[in-house]
Amino acid sequence: MSFVTKKELLQQKETLQEAVDFALKFAKKSGADAEVAVTKVTGLSVSTRLEQTENIEFNNDGTLGISVYVGKRKGNASTSDLQPKSIQQAVESALAIAKYTSEDECAGLADKELLAFDPPDLDLYHQSDINVDQAVEMAIQAEHSALNFDERIVNSDGATFNSHTGVRMYGNTHGMVQGYLSSRYSLSTSVISAYNDQLERDYAYTISREFNQLQSPQWVGEQSAIRAVKRLNPQKLSTREVPVIFANEVATGLIGHLAGAISGGALYRKASFMQDKLGEQILPNWFEISEHPHLLRQLASSPFDSEGVRTQDREIIKAGVLETYLITTYSGRKLGLKSTGHAGGIHNWLVKPNRTGGLDTLLKEMGTGLLVTDMMGSAINGVTGEYSRGASGFWVENGEIQYPVAEITIAGRLQDMYQNLVAVSDDVELRSNIQTGAILLESLKVSGE
Repeated sequence: MSFVTKKELLQQKETLQEAVDFALKFAKKSGADAEVAVTKVTGLSVSTRLEQTENIEFNNDGTLGISVYVGKRKGNASTSDLQPKSIQQAVESALAIAKYTSEDECAGLADKELLAFDPPDLDLYHQSDINVDQAVEMAIQAEHSALNFDERIVNSDGATFNSHTGVRMYGNTHGMVQGYLSSRYSLSTSVISAYNDQLERDYAYTISREFNQLQSPQWVGEQSAIRAVKRLNPQKLSTREVPVIFANEVATGLIGHLAGAISGGALYRKASFMQDKLGEQILPNWFEISEHPHLLRQLASSPFDSEGVRTQDREIIKAGVLETYLITTYSGRKLGLKSTGHAGGIHNWLVKPNRTGGLDTLLKEMGTGLLVTDMMGSAINGVTGEYSRGASGFWVENGEIQYPVAEITIAGRLQDMYQNLVAVSDDVELRSNIQTGAILLESLKVSGE
C-alpha cells in the first residue's frame, strides 16, 4: 500500500508534537529560549520512460531542527532520530555552538504577540488511496498520449507521478506549539519533437493538493506534445526593441523578482533596487497585487510562517504603490520593523488582471512583437535591477503568432520594466505561489543575431 491514512498522519502529528515539546522543555531547563521545527513527509514517486517503468521510490523523511538562543547568541542543530536521547543530544549540540557564536542584538524568537496560537484550518490535506500500479499507469498514459499525438514526437524524457503527504510542526518557548497536515499530488511528462535534424523539448504538468483535481494524464501528454511541436524550426531575430509579452508561466518569474527585491534580507543588506521605495509608486497606477495566505486548499497557503508568525491578508501593491516590505523577525529588527509573516516565502500573491479574453487579447493589443514562453539562465543584479536572460518564444505580427524564435536574450532594468507594464490578462497561472496572467510590456531590448 502506497498511501498513509489520515489516522496514521494524526498519530505522526502527535508523535512529532511530543518530540517538539521534549526539545523545548530541555532547552528551557538549560536556560535557553528555543524554537523547533519538524516536517515529516511520506510519499510515492514513480517515473516511466517510453511507457516502461523506470523508477519507483517511497519516501519517509523527517528532520527535527532546533535553534537555541542563549542571551544574544544563537546555535543550531538537527536530528532525524526523534528518540528522546537523540533530541537531547541535538539540543546540547545547539547549546554548545551558541557558546562560540558572536552576540547579535537582533537574534531571538519572534515577538510573542505575532505568533499563531490559534491558526485556522486551511483544508490542506486530502487523502488519496492511489497505489503503485495506479501511479505507474497514470504516468504511462501521459507518455502514451504524448507519443501518439503527433508523428513529429519522436522521443520522451519520461513521465513522473508524485504523491506526498506531510505533517508540519513548529514550537517555541513562548508557548506556541502548532502543526497541520498537508498533501500534494503531481503528474508531468516531457517529450522531444523533431524537424529534419533539429530536436526540441517541452513539458507539461498538473499539480494540486487534491488528487481528483489533477488534470487527466491525456491532457498532460497532449499539452507536452503540443508545446514541443510548436517549438520546431525556430528562427533567430536581429537585435531590436519591441513590445514583449511574458506568457503567464514566465510572468510569475518577473513578479518573483519583485518579491526578492522587497524582502527584508535584501533591504537590510542594502542589496536591493527597491531600497527606500516603501509608499512610492513603482508600477503603473492600475497595477495591484494582494496576498491571501488563507485560501483553502491552495498550494502556497499557510496559517503561519517558518517562525510561527501568523500569516494574514495584505496588499502588496495598491494602485501601483508599494504597500509593504516582506519582513522576517531578524530582518525586521535590523530595519526597525515588525515581522510580516514572510519567513520561508510568500503566500498566494494574486496579480489583478486589467484585460479579459486571455492571451489572445494581449496578442491583438501588442500587434507586432515577441511572446516569451521560456526563460533560461539568469544575469540579474539585485542592487541595480539590471536584467538579462536567455529566452525563447514566438514572433507575433498583426496579433497572430507567426513562427517560433530561439537563441535570443531579453534585457532591461527591472524598475523600468515594472513601470512599463501595459496589461495583465485574465488567463491566470494557478500552479504557482504567484498567480498572474500574461503580462505585456511596452518595450524591451531583444538581442539576437
